[in-house]
Amino acid sequence: MPRPAAAESRLDPSRFGDPGLVRLANGVPRPTLRRARSACPELDCVRDRLSPGDLAFAERRARAIGTTADRVLVAAGLLGDDDYVRALARHLRVPFEPLDEIPRAAVPVDDDALIAAAAGGMLPLDTGLRRETVVAPQGAAARRLAELAGSPDAPRGIRLTTEARLRRFVARAADTALGRRAAFGLAAAHPDLSAAPRRLAPARAITAMAAAILVGVTWPGASAIALGVVLAVLFLAWTALRLLAVATPPQRPPFPPSRDADETLPVTTIVVALYREAATVPQLVAALDALDWPPEKLQIIVALEADDAATRQAFAAERLKPHWELLTVPLTGPRTKPKALNAALPFARGEFLAVFDAEDRPEPDQLRRAAAAFARGPERLACVQARLAIDNTRDSLLTALFTAEYAGLFDVFLPVLAKLRLPLPLGGSSNHFRTAALRAVGGWDAFNLTEDADLGVRLARFGFATDVITSTTLEEAPARLGPWLRQRRRWFQGWIQTFVVHMRAPRSALRDLGASGFATLHLVVGGTVLAALVHPVFTTTLVVKLVRERGLVLDDPAALALAGLFGLTAVAGWAASLLLGLVGLMRRGLLRFAWVLALVPVHWILLSVAAWLALIKVFRDPYRWDKTEHGLAKTSRSGARTAARSAVQRGAVSAVGGSAGRLRHGLKKPDVVPATSQ
Repeated sequence: MPRPAAAESRLDPSRFGDPGLVRLANGVPRPTLRRARSACPELDCVRDRLSPGDLAFAERRARAIGTTADRVLVAAGLLGDDDYVRALARHLRVPFEPLDEIPRAAVPVDDDALIAAAAGGMLPLDTGLRRETVVAPQGAAARRLAELAGSPDAPRGIRLTTEARLRRFVARAADTALGRRAAFGLAAAHPDLSAAPRRLAPARAITAMAAAILVGVTWPGASAIALGVVLAVLFLAWTALRLLAVATPPQRPPFPPSRDADETLPVTTIVVALYREAATVPQLVAALDALDWPPEKLQIIVALEADDAATRQAFAAERLKPHWELLTVPLTGPRTKPKALNAALPFARGEFLAVFDAEDRPEPDQLRRAAAAFARGPERLACVQARLAIDNTRDSLLTALFTAEYAGLFDVFLPVLAKLRLPLPLGGSSNHFRTAALRAVGGWDAFNLTEDADLGVRLARFGFATDVITSTTLEEAPARLGPWLRQRRRWFQGWIQTFVVHMRAPRSALRDLGASGFATLHLVVGGTVLAALVHPVFTTTLVVKLVRERGLVLDDPAALALAGLFGLTAVAGWAASLLLGLVGLMRRGLLRFAWVLALVPVHWILLSVAAWLALIKVFRDPYRWDKTEHGLAKTSRSGARTAARSAVQRGAVSAVGGSAGRLRHGLKKPDVVPATSQ
């Protein structure tokens, strides 16, 4: 099994020579050396600036949610982060360091240690006169500093700054290293597990391919029959797995997480990678601000491309809360969603990390349900996947088919894979990770066009588990054939990449995944692509044979058996898709759309077209990211898109969650400028 990469190195405070700083960085509580005015000494530095009511509120809420009062003040907008840290620096009689004019040469550590400073909150600084340390108070650090103020054990030789300023400095000073890590980190640590460009295939692969061609040319008839039988058996096994999912009773949803557990909730990071998404920004901000999670324990990182001025301006027009951060993705490497996510990963300070897309609207309690799943699950549970559902079902036949497909996948099929502890090809959104586990497996593959499916398999290869939670995120599906084909082509292309990557060393993959996991890789990832590629060949062969011979020749048992096998494969595949979609729609309460399942054979033809286009693109343009258009939905089953837009216009973003459910189904969405998503 591949060994997890070592956790990102943190700066060693002992290198700075100050025992007080060592205790501060290690988080060891210090006894109060002077009588504090309250249980929140971190407020001492601002007591003369705030009213008694505000101070009392900060103390009460800090106790209620298990954090420090300075975080409450900043999250509530009673004090800016800059204002608080400047006041704390004056209280400690140490300088405040803006970091705006500090050159890279003044930080005497390598790029890896510099990047680690973003999460560690400490930065060594060589002023030319003496060595000092810039500290960005994190967690309970402000309280510990305040307790040490004026005492002999107060840290010496430090400067204070804010977390935001420290992260901006690291992003600016280590831009090249951040880009290199985001693009090539996985390829450097685990080259066999990355889809990054490689040298030509080794001699063994070329020899095997040549032998297969030779056999096919020498015995074309027998080879075709043997290949057809092997493929038919594979597809029947793939169909059987889907039918097993249909026959498995749904898991009983757990009780909603307790509302009294705020003090036990950890810090959580949300990452959203965007490109040319200005039209969806108001909806995104409304949806993520509606999440039921203490803002003092929430960090939202928006990863933006350097040339995406329109989306940046759209965020500038919003009233972003203090826990929102905008990050510019370095230019190094391919311009893909997984690279943008990797660029944000070093800056994540949450114990958990969730990924959402521009058009997503997760249920408000989704973070709580994910945290409850991690608390109930084993330590090796590294990821939980929320269920995705299509909201603009009425836009077209394609969106109706998409609705049935997603219902079957996320409400029926994936929960059964998780229950059987099989590798789970993740959806590209609403994934919730243990941040440490995500870092241990190398993050996302910047060169894989379905980074989610690849990451699900890689987590399994490293010995981690994945589960599915009963929480829904509403998404928008493409309603027109062109965007739909481009999206499916990218998905098929990524699944091809994923299968090829994990089959480079079959014995190693078998050892890592076990027999059942190895079979799942072939059936779910490889089988999905192969079924789409071969389906038109099977169907056309069967139809041509029936037409040419005017039926089956009963005195030819071999031909009869072969035709029956091919026919059974096609019919069973259609039946499995139909049943999977039907059961999924039933469980989601959308049986009124079951009529669209009559188009399953047409849907399969479209999937085959997309798969063949993907196979061609694998050789012609393997890493180009075909983006999906968003902001084009005309209808919304929940009405929440219109509600979000109206709430933003009224300046009442926080009320979106309550108003959405009261709107009637199928409201027309106001015209918006089309946006594209990664």
